[in-house]
Order: sequence, then structure tokens, then C-alpha cells
Amino acid sequence: MSAPGVPGTARPAHIPPPNPNLAQQQQQVVEVGQVGSAQNPLVIDPNAPMTEETQKMLCKEKLNIVVVASECAPFAKTGGLGDVAAALPKGLQARGHRVMVVMPRYKNYDGAVDTGVRITFNVMGHPAEVGYFHMHKNGVDTVFIDHQCYHSVADNIYAGDRHAANFRNAMLCQAAIEAVWHVPCGEDRTPYGDSDLVYMANDWHTSLLPVYLSAYYQDHGKLPYARSVFVIHNMAFQGRGPLDEFYSLQLPDHYKEHFYLDDPFGGECMNQMQAGLKFASKIIAVSAGYAWEITTDMGGWGLAPLLREQGDKLTGIVNGIDLEEWSPEYDSFLDGDGYTRFIPDASGFEGKLECKRALQRQLGLPERDDVPLLGFIGRLDHQKGVDLITDARHWLMGQDVQLVMLGSGRDDLEQSLRSMENDHKDKCRCWVGFSVEMAHRITAGCDILLMPSRFEPCGLNQLYAMRYGTVPVVHAVGGLRETVRPYNPHTKEGTGWQFDEALTNKFQEAVGWALGTYREDKDTFKKIQLSGMQQDLSWGLAAERYEEKLIEAKYSW
Repeated sequence: MSAPGVPGTARPAHIPPPNPNLAQQQQQVVEVGQVGSAQNPLVIDPNAPMTEETQKMLCKEKLNIVVVASECAPFAKTGGLGDVAAALPKGLQARGHRVMVVMPRYKNYDGAVDTGVRITFNVMGHPAEVGYFHMHKNGVDTVFIDHQCYHSVADNIYAGDRHAANFRNAMLCQAAIEAVWHVPCGEDRTPYGDSDLVYMANDWHTSLLPVYLSAYYQDHGKLPYARSVFVIHNMAFQGRGPLDEFYSLQLPDHYKEHFYLDDPFGGECMNQMQAGLKFASKIIAVSAGYAWEITTDMGGWGLAPLLREQGDKLTGIVNGIDLEEWSPEYDSFLDGDGYTRFIPDASGFEGKLECKRALQRQLGLPERDDVPLLGFIGRLDHQKGVDLITDARHWLMGQDVQLVMLGSGRDDLEQSLRSMENDHKDKCRCWVGFSVEMAHRITAGCDILLMPSRFEPCGLNQLYAMRYGTVPVVHAVGGLRETVRPYNPHTKEGTGWQFDEALTNKFQEAVGWALGTYREDKDTFKKIQLSGMQQDLSWGLAAERYEEKLIEAKYSW
């Protein structure tokens, strides 16, 4: 008799675009094929095409990697997960791996072709036929799981009650596991097969994947050498629910203990993330700082004791950024309306100033070169610390500054933003809503970016900001603490400012240091900008570190 969910049959521009997927650049560039050493390090020209020979040099051991996520830009995105699910696969593929992204088909996506493959799964006790659509672009395969339950949430992908969410997530995990057998991929239209296979589950939406891989397949002699890696983007959401929900997942009774959790945050419950973490071969948090934070009682949201037991199974790797999307010399959102592309080095300061003037004009603010222009981009909620900005409104507006804010979320915070603008129309603009174009233009035009998040697993806006020469002021948590080096007035080194507690006075103090440096020491402020712009913020180094952990997972038992 076949396992639940397993069908009975056997499965076997004017500036050249960047290559964002290279490891950290060194000073010397050598010809492809010339072997590097400590004295003569191997460095690939970042604008050179990624040849098969280059990939072989970068790749330590070729894997078949399946990245499974509930969202992936540009098809569906609500936050950083969507960006990572789009960019990391390109970084891994550039190192020579075969990479597939599996996500729901919420809508009709241009370029996604119906493969004609239809498989019926037992999803939470109900037979459900899914279709597989496929796209091959930039060397990466994207497989879309097609079912009516995804179409029904096309405009709000996390809508619906717990049962509906569990059904969508369980279907995604089961269909993703079997995609390697059924879906013709790549230019040669061949399935991945089950050799050298590592699945990457992302957040609680896909936390059932490691569990199903074990219960539905490996317990029945299938996919015995496949491994799974669990990537934690946000520990706060864990798929908690009533204990009785376990039985709807169609798992053997002895798996129930892996879901059971009794903790001060929620009492007795079924916890899907806990089970996924237990069955994954490796656990990766999206920064080293966050990997530590989630082992603390405050940061672990009830799972800290489990995570503290994991040892070197748990690690942290900070995200990179996709330089094809977020770098001022390639940014198409800076074309027109007085904005301009610029090189992220000392030659780009004049272009950045033009972007500042254009942003002031577009938003109806006084066009002044001398005034510090501050920005905020993000959700309006408790996590993002927006209330620290609104609580500091009188102090901020008492400074000779301009403030631009972009975001949506809690009604009370949206109203606070509107009130700030109404009271200070010569200094403040608050765009309630979201615009990708404005996010790029604010990042390019502002002098200082505010990120007072109460917790931030990695954060991407601070990375984008530094690439554009916008200096971040951040709360020293998670990836913010790791990626923004606090300015040291003695050595005059750093890439921004940090404050160590989510308190209004601490926030004001850090912003005050940034404003003082901007006004009184322009040369130092420009040096801070340059330090941020000249970092290697690409996915190259992150992809190499992921590769190491994926290879370790392959050999884990």
C-alpha cells in the first residue's frame, strides 16, 4: 500500500548588466581558468559572462537544489522572503548548481508554460489534482503549482482561515517534493531526478516539507538520499494551531510528538515550524545575529529551547541583494522625472544629488541641497518601530530636516503619518500605500534611511540604502547589527549608526549623531557613504556560504 499522498506508481542598458552572483571581489582580476592562490587570489571579472568553465571553478560539488517558497518576486511578493526566493537561486545557479524554485501559481504569469503534467495527491484527506507550469529563465527553473485554492487568494496570498492556509501549504510541499520526478526542466527538458538532491524550505508555510519527505517517502524507501534545509526568515510565525489539527495532516500517529509544544507564549498547541526544524538536516537563519537571537527566550517565540539543542545544525547567513534590481547604475526607476542613474562610487555623488532634488520636486518639498533628507520604507507595524519615529515627531520636525515615509499597515500608524504631514507640510511627506518606483527613488534620493525595527531577521532596505549611498540609522538587532558597521568618530570608519534599545530617546540620539555629521563634517559623511557603496553586497558571497551548508546537508545522517 502506498503512503498517504504518494500515488501508487514508482517515480524516478547602456551600462552592461552586472553579474551579481560572484563571491567577494578581490583587487586582482585574473583570466578565467587561471588558478588563484593566497598570494594570487582567483577573482572573476564581475562584468564577464558566466561561462560553464567559470561555474565549474566556483562550484565545490554540483547539487540539484529545489527552493520551495510561498512567494517569489516578481510573481508574488509581500516582503523579504519574495526577494530572497528570487535572488538566491540565481546566485546558486551561477556557481554551477541546477536550481528549481517551486511556488504556487496564484495568477497567469507571462512565460510560464503548462507542462501538461497532472498529479493527484491526498491533501489533508482529500484527493486534489495539481498541475505544473514551468519557466526557464537566467538558468533557473521556476515551477508553478496550479490549483484553484491558489487562484482564490491571488490578490492576498495569505488570506483565508487556518484550514485553508494549511491546505495550500500542505499541497505546495507535497507537489514540490515530487516535481523532481515529473517536471521537464532546463533547456534540455529533463526532470531533475533524485540524485544529489537538497530541498530548501522557507518559513512556516513550507515547514511540512521536511516532515512529509520523511513520513511519505523516506519511511517507505523513496528518496533515501534527499535532504532538506530549513531557512528561517521570521521566527514569529510558526503555524501554531489546536492539537487536533495534527490529524488533518494525514501523518502517522507517532509523528504527533514532533508537533506538540507547550510553552508560555501559547500553551499547548500544534506547531508546524517545530516539526520542520526537527526533521530538517540543516537550519539557516537569515543572519548570524538572528541565528543567535532565536536561541534566546525573547527571540525564539517558544522554540528557543529546541534551537539551543541544535548545535552546528543551526547557522546564520546574511542575505545579499540582487544588483540587477538594486544598484543605482542599472536602476530603470531612475530614468525620467529629473532622476538619473549614477555609479556607486565617488563619481556618483553628483548623480545622487540630482536624485535628491528630483525627489524633493516630485513630492513638493522645498528643493534644498543643504537640508538632510531622511527616509523610511516599510510596513507600518510594531515590528518596524514606526512608533519611535512618530513619538519623536516633535523633535524631528524641530530639526532642519525633511522626512519622507512610504508604507502601509496599522490604521493608527497610517493616521499618525497623515497627521505628521498635515502639521509639517514644508518638511514631511508620508505616502500611505506602497510603490516599487517610489521605494527605489526614496532610496536613491535620501541622505539617511531610518530603520528602527524592534526585530529584523536580516533586513534588505539597509543593504539597498548603502548601495545607493544612503546612510542607515538602525536599531542594533538581527541582521541590522550585522550589516551596518557603527561609525567610530575616532577611526572615522563605519557605514552608519546604531542604537541599542528600542526607545525614543535612543533613536533620537543616533539620528542626532547622523545629522550632526552631515552638517558639520561633510567629508566624513561622504566617506561613510562611500564605505557603504563600495561593499560587496551581492548574493555571491552569501550563495557560497549557502552552498557549503547545502553540501553539509547532503552528507548529514
